[in-house]
Amino acid sequence: MGPWELYGAVILSVFAIVDPVGVVPFFVALTEGFDDADRRVVVKRATLVLGSVLLLFALLGRFLFAVFGFTLGAFEIAGGIVLFVVAFDMLEGRVTRTKLSPQDREAAVEHRDEVAVVPLGIPLLAGPGAISTVMIDAGSAGGTPLSIAGTFVAIAIVTVLTFFVLTLGPPILRALGKVGVMAMTRVLGLILAALGVQFVLNGVASVLPHL
Repeated sequence: MGPWELYGAVILSVFAIVDPVGVVPFFVALTEGFDDADRRVVVKRATLVLGSVLLLFALLGRFLFAVFGFTLGAFEIAGGIVLFVVAFDMLEGRVTRTKLSPQDREAAVEHRDEVAVVPLGIPLLAGPGAISTVMIDAGSAGGTPLSIAGTFVAIAIVTVLTFFVLTLGPPILRALGKVGVMAMTRVLGLILAALGVQFVLNGVASVLPHL
């Protein structure tokens, strides 16, 4: 496989596992009530988290796992629990209670910062699947300069593409309206809860393969 074919394969694999298009509905639901400026901040920070985490694990993932003594399965379990907690809030309608009035501006900004990192940045975008993918891609063929460079290029391109995909979230929000977003929030909360449970099951199966 030539360098361009390798780069193309790595880019496609990383983009597919990050799946920014699939994250758009969660982004719209989680940022309901935010103004355009705050949504832009969320997009910038979430994609920054995505790129930084994937780059870190592409470079040092195996070393970090070895140093701290945890496995990818443990990371999947932790990510699943985080997703389930966020999903419970969505099912309760708590996500939609944040309004950007002068009285609660400080609380809203704090919530904006939290949403950008968890759950959007981690684990919806930079989840266990994406982390394992870049670790495997960077280490393929013995971690040659070609495979490592291809992984870095893929991370950069996917991060930029994710930024533009999520930026299209506000038009989707305006098209749905408040009632539509509230309904979608609860439906997505159920889906997100199921995804969290699946993460936990995958992690348990990895840590305890004989079960």
